[in-house]
Amino acid sequence: MKILIITGELASSIVHDASLKSDHDVQVHVVNTPIAAFLTPNKMIDELRTLPEKELRRVEMIITPGLIRKDVSPITEELGIPAYKGSTDAADLDIVLEMVDKLDLSTKKSADKLIEEEQRRRALKYISDFEADDDNRKKLLKKPGNILVGDLPVGEDFPMRVLAEIANAPILSHEELLKRAEYFVKSGAHMVDIGMIAGENMASEIPAMVTLLKEKLDVPVSIDTLQSEEIKVAIDAGVDMVLSLDHGNYQEVLPLIKNKKIPAVILPTDYKRGWVPENIEERVNSLIDLKNKCKGIEVIADLILDPLNSRSMVDSIMACRKFKEEVKSKECPIFFGIGNVTELLDVDSVGVNALLAGISMELGASILFTPEESGKTLGSVKELAVSSKMMFLAKMRGSIPKDLGINLLVFKDKRRGEVILEEIDVPETEGLANYKFTQDHAGSFKINVIDGRIMAVHYLKMQPTVAIYGQTAKEIYDEIIKKELVSRIEHAAYLGQELQKAEDALKLGKNYVQDFPIFQKFMEY
Repeated sequence: MKILIITGELASSIVHDASLKSDHDVQVHVVNTPIAAFLTPNKMIDELRTLPEKELRRVEMIITPGLIRKDVSPITEELGIPAYKGSTDAADLDIVLEMVDKLDLSTKKSADKLIEEEQRRRALKYISDFEADDDNRKKLLKKPGNILVGDLPVGEDFPMRVLAEIANAPILSHEELLKRAEYFVKSGAHMVDIGMIAGENMASEIPAMVTLLKEKLDVPVSIDTLQSEEIKVAIDAGVDMVLSLDHGNYQEVLPLIKNKKIPAVILPTDYKRGWVPENIEERVNSLIDLKNKCKGIEVIADLILDPLNSRSMVDSIMACRKFKEEVKSKECPIFFGIGNVTELLDVDSVGVNALLAGISMELGASILFTPEESGKTLGSVKELAVSSKMMFLAKMRGSIPKDLGINLLVFKDKRRGEVILEEIDVPETEGLANYKFTQDHAGSFKINVIDGRIMAVHYLKMQPTVAIYGQTAKEIYDEIIKKELVSRIEHAAYLGQELQKAEDALKLGKNYVQDFPIFQKFMEY
């Protein structure tokens, strides 16, 4: 294919390098302007008309800079040659040229965004097709270690399932309980867990909670308690799984679990007499012993993932591996309590969750368990849901979890962008934050983030006049401009800054407080 790429002077060398790697007949036309992003469709039309007509007739496709804001379809309308946007970063043009025959290029969206969208679409379709294949599901469920929790298939042959815990559920109102559960499901949880309160018997609260969640949710519901009475009441109320059985309580509840044919998570402990295993061997042997005692029910083994520098996180991981080796291959699903680590580590949860999900996948784990009890772990359910998809794709493709079409890149970019420096001969000055702010006679604003939206309340003479809601900074400030609620340029600049901070906080689950930064600097030690 004869392809003509239009670019500016500063990016021309990078574009030339990309063109040389392509199997297509690529011609690069450098416009007499330093920055390609400043080009418009009309300017490019005028520029292309300077080319010899014979040369232009041979061109089958025009690729413009991806950073151009406007739709480039006028180029096609005027010249009769299909014109599309290239990549945002000139360094990615080689990928665009490599995939140009497979991509449905756009006149509005940059090509690299389309590549990401196509890779993502294919990845999600692969998982969706796998989950929807009833014949394959039935076949896999016949294999040892693959079980049903409610109607959900769980086991090493399926994607790892995320179990989200509603901590201290009995003290929540039914409205709060349901809202929390629905948030978890929307975040990607495959199951929801009713977390009871340690040391208190609140069995009377269980039937109403189970009934509410079973009626309103389309996912399995479990109970998280070691108290036999609470477990019995939950089973009678219709829970799909029990967390947890150990040597101290299994005898009291095992007959009922057998009768209801529901699975249970088992622990290598005996909390009734205050005993916990001291080393890897004790953990594994104790859990194998309990597994044998619980014959007649489906069990999920929880070796108890320890927080860093407590007993030993490494030992608990090694115990998982040893348990898998001791028990027949894939005979018993593994439960991985990831929240034990993330909640007790002062680090952003995104990378920690992804790494632990990868370790879980290598160990053959089937259930990833987490609450979201602190600000630093807000979003953990969604992070684990995405991580589960990533690790399933990597396992099925036999690849590392990279270039899958799905990622958890939130704060950093996948690739380093190419820095294109423009040589400028103008006076230079250092910015100083010393402009004196003058009150805007058009009024002032109080900005907040509430219930998943940005709220900007306009005040005039200390009295509120209107509240403007939106998901993005632009939605808010466009409305402010339309309503003529700002009259000074420094006030407009301030609002733009604060509204963008609010939007970033909304996206990232950060706390937003007007006039304060949403990111703290790295401490220097």
